[in-house]
Amino acid sequence: MSILVFGSLNMDLVTRTHRLPQAGETIAGYSFETLPGGKGANQAVAVARLGVPVQMRGRVGGDEFGKMLIESLQLAGVNCEGIAIDQTTSSGVAAIAIDDLGENHIIIVAGANGKVDLSDVDRLPLQANKVLLLQLEIPMAIVLAAAQAAQQAGTIVILDPAPAPTQLPAELYAAVDILTPNQVEAEQLTGIAVPDQASAIQAARQLRQRGIGTVVIKMGAQGALCATAAEEFWVSPFAVRAIDTVAAGDAFNGGLAAALAEGRSLSEACRWAAAAGALATTVKGAQSAMPTRAELIRLIS
Repeated sequence: MSILVFGSLNMDLVTRTHRLPQAGETIAGYSFETLPGGKGANQAVAVARLGVPVQMRGRVGGDEFGKMLIESLQLAGVNCEGIAIDQTTSSGVAAIAIDDLGENHIIIVAGANGKVDLSDVDRLPLQANKVLLLQLEIPMAIVLAAAQAAQQAGTIVILDPAPAPTQLPAELYAAVDILTPNQVEAEQLTGIAVPDQASAIQAARQLRQRGIGTVVIKMGAQGALCATAAEEFWVSPFAVRAIDTVAAGDAFNGGLAAALAEGRSLSEACRWAAAAGALATTVKGAQSAMPTRAELIRLIS
């Protein structure tokens, strides 16, 4: 069975400078990159690299960035036939300035991502896909509608609550099968700081009380916690040499969805997720850092 990703496509415009400018100041940078991104698109690439059929749904603008975003996905093996091209707006962009200390300024313009509406939900091929991956870089009402439609279709709904709001609609908790916050997002949703295993369990239990069947809290180098009605278990981290954590969470979700789509157990799927996330930290970039299936199997075994 294949996977459907519904969400954002962004072009990241990355400038690097020795220091960040003050208000009203113009300074010189020393490098510039145009990098395809967006949490939805990143997760679609993560799934494709693992050899599982995946479709991307969302919107891009009628501009050159839109063409580039679609081409990047196609090169990774993602089915892009259902991506809408909105001629009335620009593609989503993130203007990112990074200094030598790694501090950054980021300005996100939603563009076409903010125009995604119920007509996009109506066109989702939910019956043909075992898993639906969602994130929060398109309007919340549309995420909710997609989750509810998928629930009715019997499709597994995995929600990455990023960027995390202080609260999610109560109806959304009831429509999601697996919620995958990281430590910061878990704290934003529950008010519980999550520095360790004990606090992760506390936060996961609170989230489950809101109607989520399974909560997987991504803990970075500490591993991950998975909590269901039947069990709570810790997923050990993989030892890798991390150089860049950008999009590691997207790789994690891609690995989780890919394993579940292949009929693997939840515990095995969480191992796949942890391995994919770990491997993504060993390569710079977002989509370019997503591991292949061979790399993932090699690390797990």
